[in-house]
Amino acid sequence: MKRRDFLKVSAAGAAATAVASPAIAQSSPEIKWRLTSSFPKSLDTIYGGAEQVAKYVAEMTDNKFQIQVFGAGEVVPGLQALDATTNGTVEMSHTVAYYYVGKDPTFAIFSAVPFGLNARQQNSWWYQGGGQELGNEFFKKSGVIGFATGNTGTQMGGWFRKEIKTVADLSGLKMRIGGIAGQVLQKVGVVPQQIAGGDIYPALEKGTIDAAEWVGPYDDEKLGFQKVAKFYYYPGFWEGGPMVHTFCNLEKWNSLPKSYQAVLTNATANANAWMNSRYDMLNPAALKRLVAGGTQLRPFSNEVLEASLKATNELWAELSGKNADFKKVIDAMQAYRSDQYLWWQVAEYTFDSFMIRSRTRG
Repeated sequence: MKRRDFLKVSAAGAAATAVASPAIAQSSPEIKWRLTSSFPKSLDTIYGGAEQVAKYVAEMTDNKFQIQVFGAGEVVPGLQALDATTNGTVEMSHTVAYYYVGKDPTFAIFSAVPFGLNARQQNSWWYQGGGQELGNEFFKKSGVIGFATGNTGTQMGGWFRKEIKTVADLSGLKMRIGGIAGQVLQKVGVVPQQIAGGDIYPALEKGTIDAAEWVGPYDDEKLGFQKVAKFYYYPGFWEGGPMVHTFCNLEKWNSLPKSYQAVLTNATANANAWMNSRYDMLNPAALKRLVAGGTQLRPFSNEVLEASLKATNELWAELSGKNADFKKVIDAMQAYRSDQYLWWQVAEYTFDSFMIRSRTRG
C-alpha cells in the first residue's frame, strides 16, 4: 500500500473511532444499585446468591454496573424486601416470593407451595413451561420484575421438641413456618408463626414456639437449632423446590441499557445454578454431623402426609374460588406437575431408587 493511501485509511479509521467511542460510552454508563436481602449474612449460601449476582454483574461490565448487597435488617427488615423494591427504597431485593402471601397468595406459587414441584421441575416450569411469563405478569402489579436466583432443593420438615407420630400430635403446636404452608398446617392443628430467619433460634430456645423449619442441614446447623430441639423431620413437603427470586423495581429495570438487562438476566441465572448445586454439596456432610451429635432423624408418617395433602387441596379450592390470579397460576403449575411426575416415575425415580438401595453394597 502506498504511503498516501495508507494515511487516508488511517484517517478514516480514526474518524470512525471518534464517532463510535461516545456511542459505546453512552451504552455502558456507570450505575450503582442497592440490593436488600431477606437473609442474614451468616447464611452464606442463601444470602450468597445475591453476592454472586453482584459479582457476575460487576465482572461482565468492567465494574461499570455495581450492586451493593445488604443483609436483612441493614436497610429494611427481611420480610419487607419486596416492599422496599416496589417503593424505590432500593432498586433490587433477593427474597422468597411466598413471604408475601399476605398481599396475595399467588406469590407463593412462584417459589414453592405444599406438594408442588421439586427444584428441577420448578426451574423447568419457570424457564420453559410458562412460569416466568405468568410470574412477571403477576409481579408487574407490584411494580417489579422477577428473576430466578437460587433454589435450596427439597427442604427438611423442621425441628420439633417432641415426636410427631400422628396428626393429633400437631394439635396446638406453635411452629415457625412461612408463607402459605402455614395456612395448610393450620388446617391440621398447627398454630403457624411467621418469623424471619435470624429470629427463629431465640424463639425456639425460649419456648415461644414448639417447632421450626428453615431450610436444611447446612443452614439449620449454622443457626444452631440442634441445640434446642432434638427431633428433625423430613421431608419438607411444603417446599419441594423453593425458588428464590431477585426482584427489580420495574421502572429502574426499564431504564437500564439492553446490554445491562442481558447481563443481569444472565447473572441471576448463574446464581440460580450456583445456589442449588452448593446446597447439594454442603448438606450431606452437615447431616452427618448433626446425626453424630445426637439429632434424631424422623420421617413424617403417611398419616400426616395424607392429612396435609387433603388440607392442601381444600385450601387450593377455597383460594381459587375467590382469587382469579391464584386459580390461573395454580392450575397451570399443577398441570405441569402432572406431566413432570408422569415422566419422573419412568427414569429419574427408578434410577434414584435403585442407586439409594445399592449405595451401601460397596
